[in-house]
This record gives sequence, structure tokens and C-alpha cells, in this order.
Amino acid sequence: MNTQEQTMRYLEEHIPDLASAATKQAYWQALAAGSSVLERENDSLVEVFPDGSRKIIKPLPAQTPTQLGQRLEIA
Repeated sequence: MNTQEQTMRYLEEHIPDLASAATKQAYWQALAAGSSVLERENDSLVEVFPDGSRKIIKPLPAQTPTQLGQRLEIA
């Protein structure tokens, strides 16, 4: 296996970790820039403000239980 293939495999194996880190970074950058962010809290969609306050936007349906590796089709 050549170096390019090894690099590609390494990166592919770490996509979930990289995506998680990027999401957290974007969340905190948005708050630091003075913007609000939306997140799921229990069964509600909540707007979080830079000062730490929260506003419930609307209730959400229950989460769909899944298993690792399961594929879902979104219509």
C-alpha cells in the first residue's frame, strides 16, 4: 500500500472525529461572534444565546433509535 492510500485510509477512519470537532468549533465560534445557535434539548428545539440564556422554539418528535452502521433513508 502506498503512502497516498495510507493517508486516505487514515483520514477516512477519522472522519467522525473530525466532523465532531468541526461541529463543536462552529458552535462556539457562532456564540463568540454574537449569534445564537439551535440545538436539541430533551424533546425540544432550543435557541441558545451568547449570554447563556435559552428559548424553547418548539417541541420535537421523539428521536429515531438507530444502531451503529444502520442506514436510514430520508424522504
